[in-house]
Amino acid sequence: MKLVVQIPCLNEEETLGTVIDTIPKKIDGIDEIVIVIIDDGSTDKTVEFAKKHGVKDFVTHRTNMGLARSFRDGAEYALSIGADILVNTDGDNQHPQDKIADLVQPILRGEAEIVVADRQTSKITHFSPLKKLLQRLGSWVVNKAAGTDLPDAASGFRAYSRESLFRLNIITRFSYCMETIIQAGNKRLAITSIPISTNVKTRESRLFNSMWQHVFESAAAITRTYLMYRPNAVFITSGLVLLVIGLFPFVRYLYFLSVDQHGQHLQSLIVGMVVLFASFLCFALAIIADIIRTNRILTEESIEQQKRARFGG
Repeated sequence: MKLVVQIPCLNEEETLGTVIDTIPKKIDGIDEIVIVIIDDGSTDKTVEFAKKHGVKDFVTHRTNMGLARSFRDGAEYALSIGADILVNTDGDNQHPQDKIADLVQPILRGEAEIVVADRQTSKITHFSPLKKLLQRLGSWVVNKAAGTDLPDAASGFRAYSRESLFRLNIITRFSYCMETIIQAGNKRLAITSIPISTNVKTRESRLFNSMWQHVFESAAAITRTYLMYRPNAVFITSGLVLLVIGLFPFVRYLYFLSVDQHGQHLQSLIVGMVVLFASFLCFALAIIADIIRTNRILTEESIEQQKRARFGG
């Protein structure tokens, strides 16, 4: 059983050594542990420090490609070197690396394909009350979209089985965290979580410039992924709501017609027709989206088979 621990890095020379040194050297049930550094366009001595701490495997981006692309490239590299389990951690030493042993246990026991570390955000002191609230709200939205029950859907400290890496496809350019959960939930991959306590904060996040940018980007990623996997739930629901709303103006017009106000309140008919047209448009979009969804499923199955052929699945 081979475990790959990947660390996406962007100028992490100050903390990377601590991260590497605290990664477990032995784990029960694991025969080999390989550390992979994804250098996402670092301009400091990140790579040099990693080599000094014994790392031999690197994925290099000449310019900054973002967290999602780093995860995707790291996952493909892990598959190429025969990883049975992939653990993703951060280079800023946010996560306790000694918990990697606990993180992989549900996969080793065959209980889950993906394990997400629950950072217990309500206990993180440097998180403001607003940020804690937004974290809970974001997790709730993702769980609704994925049909899961994860307390910390935004956590990037997680483990993936080889099987899950074959079946997941990263599309977003911002962060893979929300997207992979929604994909996994809709593909019926078993997901679980374990509680952890985070380390002391070492720096501000480089993934986003402000909390509101994070909220906007996360919301966009969730919406895009949800529409990909459950378009009918969006368009049919919208169509039914508009259909009901569109009937009210006609009822209003018929009422005034019944009390002998002929030719009056024609604006009700106009409003009703516009809303009903929007309703029928939603139903048409539902049909089109379902056809696209079917084609996407066939494409994803083809990509999965290509991965298995390429990486020996």
